[in-house]
Amino acid sequence: MTQKDLPFSRAEFDRRIAKTRAAMQAAGLDCLFVTDPSNQHWLTAYDGWSFYVHQGVILTLEGDPVWWGRYMDMLGGRRTCWMADERILGYADSFVQSTERHPMQDLAGHLRAMGMEKARIGVEMENYYYSAKAHAVLCKALPDARIVDATALVNWQRLVKSDEEITFIRNAARISEKVITTAVERAAPGLRKNDLVADIYHAGITGVGDIWGDYPAIAPLTPSGEDATAAHLTWNGNPMKAGEATFFELSGVYRRYHAPICRTVFLGTPPADMREAEKAQVEGINAALEAACAGNRTCDIASAFLGVLARYGINREGRMGYAVGCSYPPDWGERTASIRTEDSTVLEPGMVFHFMPALWMETWGLETTETILITENGPAEALCDVPRQLFVKS
Repeated sequence: MTQKDLPFSRAEFDRRIAKTRAAMQAAGLDCLFVTDPSNQHWLTAYDGWSFYVHQGVILTLEGDPVWWGRYMDMLGGRRTCWMADERILGYADSFVQSTERHPMQDLAGHLRAMGMEKARIGVEMENYYYSAKAHAVLCKALPDARIVDATALVNWQRLVKSDEEITFIRNAARISEKVITTAVERAAPGLRKNDLVADIYHAGITGVGDIWGDYPAIAPLTPSGEDATAAHLTWNGNPMKAGEATFFELSGVYRRYHAPICRTVFLGTPPADMREAEKAQVEGINAALEAACAGNRTCDIASAFLGVLARYGINREGRMGYAVGCSYPPDWGERTASIRTEDSTVLEPGMVFHFMPALWMETWGLETTETILITENGPAEALCDVPRQLFVKS
């Protein structure tokens, strides 16, 4: 058997398991069933494009975790998970997309064999990968168990990054610099948007030197003109036009760790109101980074930025950022702390956020964002080194 290419040390995985078990005990859980692929990866290193079928990690208060999934993906688990092969289980293909049986029936059998038939079991109910049918079948198959919502229990343990994780995010940031620079340099009137996105993907996956590129959890977002008044449009085959702004929301990725960044390009001469908004946005970002220091709260970051916008007479509502780290599609956010006025999460060294104070106006959009690291002392560190400006090209 060849040695596995594990992303982290065993001590790092032990740290994660211990943190999660402490949270389980605080929540009164005997067992946790984790379906979010980012959480599965964080706990076990499992890494495969198999999250379209039912799979997950079983964690009890003792022993190594168990990865459970489709049989053919069990083989991938044996190649990527840090646990021994007997802790990696697979169900038959007859369960896949069947109208006669469901994978949760197989899972219930394993839980009964582990003595969990009467346990208090936490599941991630508000999650892309755990369906209403899965929950109903699991509850029916374990009628004496108490199955409760444990959404984001693991996510919150991921909020403060270890030194090993921060190294990966810094690697991702080097790739982010490359992909955003590629987008800015290639953008030109007449260039088909899909051709530009092909260059962006090539830059991201080739990576930087020995830092190879992984696939991003979100496709490149590259809207132009009035399409840029919306936040989450991708691309089409139309040529780029003079007189329009295009924002690029992208991320380099290294071994599933992201470092998102956004910049905006204007082809031609930007209107005066966009230039004024650029000035306010950059000044606001600088103020927000000063507020993003350990001991302050996420709402303090948001308030610092909004305070600058108010002086410029610009009104902005909504969230301005979120925690990031390791992620799988369809989202690179960790779904925990948010940068917004009603979120009072206390900032700690090692937290990483995509600070995302984009401006979407009536006829154009302006995105200038940073992945930031909360440090031991002083303001947050922007992990990407790209000029913070509206890029103007003829």
